[in-house]
Amino acid sequence: MRCFALFAIVATQLYHTAAHSWVERLRLISGDGAYTGDPGFARGNVLRTSPGFSDVPMVYMIGPTVKPTDQMCRQTQQNPVQTDGSPRLKAPAGSFIALEYQENGHVTLPDNQKGKPPNRGSVFIYGTSDPKPDENFAAIHKVWNADGTGGDKRGRLLATQNYDDGQCYQINGGPISKDRQAKFPHKPDPLQGADLWCQNDIALPQGLPAGKPYTLYWVWDWPTAPGVDPGLPNGKVETYTTCIDVDIIAGDPSQSGANADADVNPPLGNGAVATLFKDLLKSSKPPQAPQPQPAPQPQPAPQKDRIAGGVKTVFETVYINGPAPTPHPPGRRAVEFRG
Repeated sequence: MRCFALFAIVATQLYHTAAHSWVERLRLISGDGAYTGDPGFARGNVLRTSPGFSDVPMVYMIGPTVKPTDQMCRQTQQNPVQTDGSPRLKAPAGSFIALEYQENGHVTLPDNQKGKPPNRGSVFIYGTSDPKPDENFAAIHKVWNADGTGGDKRGRLLATQNYDDGQCYQINGGPISKDRQAKFPHKPDPLQGADLWCQNDIALPQGLPAGKPYTLYWVWDWPTAPGVDPGLPNGKVETYTTCIDVDIIAGDPSQSGANADADVNPPLGNGAVATLFKDLLKSSKPPQAPQPQPAPQPQPAPQKDRIAGGVKTVFETVYINGPAPTPHPPGRRAVEFRG
């Protein structure tokens, strides 16, 4: 075990901050926040355990400006094709899933690049049941919206989250890494190593048809602000994407039966981020039925009293939910007479 842990630490240090990020693995999240079932992978995936691994086949950057011809997916991910050993995730509609990625020092070594956002960038996740091989980046990013009414209306924005999930780290000597290693220890595994991968936790839409893949576009905005880096006085656009298909299968959502009000503590490295999981549970909790309101009290109709020479209307004073009236002397009525 000690030899394996040492190997994992050495292996993770081979992929230092020169690397950038992509979705390395998808997991299905169960009702207690732990992962369940087999993992899934992006289109055209290359595993870190592959001989001669390099991040070049997986990294796809858009920038330093966005061109009208920029496509959403790198060439090897434009078609829904999986590589050997990297199958799609299988999930029922409405399930909670995790999209995992290495932070590669972008979180734990923030001073390596000046002018980057404090949350280490924002991640936008879009979904569609009608993908195209030549998806145009500018026609989707910040155009598709949560209601599905943006752009060409083929897809929608499923989530916007911080790149830094608040607990992930790469093993290095930086103070953030050391602090998180102490707070969030986990058992190394052959793919993740000793690092704790970052993740975005999302809910797949309800009502997706079983037997048809659902496509996700993961977009990480990692801009440089103007006037901070002397080498980039105007700042720059820097965006990375990963294109993914999920096989929708029949069945109840993976988190069915979860209690949105219960405390959860998912296993580190093998479960959702607790805060993100709780947010998903709360957002998916059915709204409470409105409380019945008491029926309005009917008002009495004016009373008519016939007298000589015509009709006299009698208005009787009525007290509703108020203090009891002062008793009147015998032989008198609590009424008002108006001629």
